[in-house]
Amino acid sequence: MNGGDALVATLVSHGVETVFCVPGESYLAVLEGLRKNANAIRLVVNRHESGASFAANAYAKIGRRPGCAFVSRGPGATNASIGVHTADQDSIPLVLFIGQVPRNEFDHESFQKMDYRQVFGSMTKAVLEPAGPEDVARVTAHALSLAMAGRPGPVVVVLPEDVTEADAGDVTIPEPAPRAVAAAPAEVLDMAAAMIDEAERVLIIAGEIAKAEAATAKLAALATASGAAVVTAFRCQDAINNDHPAFVGLFGLGRPPHLKRAWDEADLVIVAGSRMDAVTSDDYRLLHTCKPMIHIHPDADVLANTGAGLQIAADVGSVLQGLASRVTTPDEARVLWQEGLRVDFEGFQVNSPKALGAVDMADVMRHIEKRLADTDHVLTNDAGNFATWLHRYARHRFPDSQAGPMAGAMGYGVPAAVGAQLAKPHAKVVAFAGDGGFLMTGQEIATAVQYDLPVIVIVVDNATYGTIKMHQHRYAGAGNYEGVDMVSPDFATLGKGYGAATWTVRTTAEFGPAFDAAVDHKGASLIHVLTDIRDISASGPLPD
Repeated sequence: MNGGDALVATLVSHGVETVFCVPGESYLAVLEGLRKNANAIRLVVNRHESGASFAANAYAKIGRRPGCAFVSRGPGATNASIGVHTADQDSIPLVLFIGQVPRNEFDHESFQKMDYRQVFGSMTKAVLEPAGPEDVARVTAHALSLAMAGRPGPVVVVLPEDVTEADAGDVTIPEPAPRAVAAAPAEVLDMAAAMIDEAERVLIIAGEIAKAEAATAKLAALATASGAAVVTAFRCQDAINNDHPAFVGLFGLGRPPHLKRAWDEADLVIVAGSRMDAVTSDDYRLLHTCKPMIHIHPDADVLANTGAGLQIAADVGSVLQGLASRVTTPDEARVLWQEGLRVDFEGFQVNSPKALGAVDMADVMRHIEKRLADTDHVLTNDAGNFATWLHRYARHRFPDSQAGPMAGAMGYGVPAAVGAQLAKPHAKVVAFAGDGGFLMTGQEIATAVQYDLPVIVIVVDNATYGTIKMHQHRYAGAGNYEGVDMVSPDFATLGKGYGAATWTVRTTAEFGPAFDAAVDHKGASLIHVLTDIRDISASGPLPD
């Protein structure tokens, strides 16, 4: 058994069933090990390393298990770095294996050599490198465990070529260890429950750790027991069933008035598993309001950053469950406050600005919502203003049904759909991408075609880097735009070239039949939706 075989044997023993890669000569021994174990591990070959790391990212997010990607040294590693950064900011258990030059070339400026501890050290939980072939199994097992421990996150494993190719001797494959559960002391739970009981209006912000721990039911139980209103952190809408009467919206971009009022009126905020990222916290302004707060998160560093009054360093699900059993029945005023916010939320979804162009994205989303309401599905999205319609009108009723980059990375949507479909094969997976994002990683639809994955890709095309145009409009004034206009291909023709079934939508009325046909299609499909730049976001046109 060489080092590559030891690595693959460790993956198999730890229940890894799918890995993503762009092949490289620096880890040939691993590829051979994967070939010999093709009945146990499915190797998905992507078209670009960013696609591999994004697909592994979404596989981990939707499957709540480590996502593994293999890339070659130097250019392969730097191409994959966008997925590592996204995994760091989204708290995703990604393990990126990177081929490296042989150890006898370390002291030279070798072909494609890099110092991966310097490159990835600031955006990972650890950068690990086995000391020799006999150490590969231990390091691999440690990486898988570390990625899931506490606050999940990315781990990089560096694989010198000679380490994977040399004989590892008699290797003992480490047994997988269950993830340790961090519970809060009873007296801390009692203190938190007393704070809830004493408050008049309680607001819960549910974040990425609540998603990662599958704490949906526990969150709903606390909301019911306490009468609290629940919002979700940016791109964490599947942290609770959106039909639950306590759910009142998303703390995202373009925040509606009722959510601003919810924050202003709340006299206690419970942050359940969110790191209070810049979008959720309104560029951290919410953290400077000195509002009474209970912050639940397994990472003490995250707690220190928010400076919450009561910080509970523990697993989110166990704390929510403990609080639900301790709080007293809410009074009528708190329940009425929650109900009023829910009414406002439903009104926000129903009412929308009138579209100026021929395609009304609000109606597009309503059709998707109606068609998929009772079907287990996953929505993935790229970064861009088109995603505001998705966040405003989609209702997430199923856990693990949303994969969007909290880090705001373009190019996420299509490869994420590949990873999500493999993690949840019986779900209907729909990817949303702007024209700009699709042109970064849209070739991953060829990966979906190769592996017969029935993902639906919706390309929202306004021929502009719309988010940047919006910011230029605010910064420099109407008409003062530079570097944002695009000449794009015919995306339907492009998708057909990749092997997908395709449709072009130029009017709202054309979307429903196209989407229904895509849902019924057995393979990958693409819908090219041409939109008017005047309809730049779900909030309406740019102001004059």
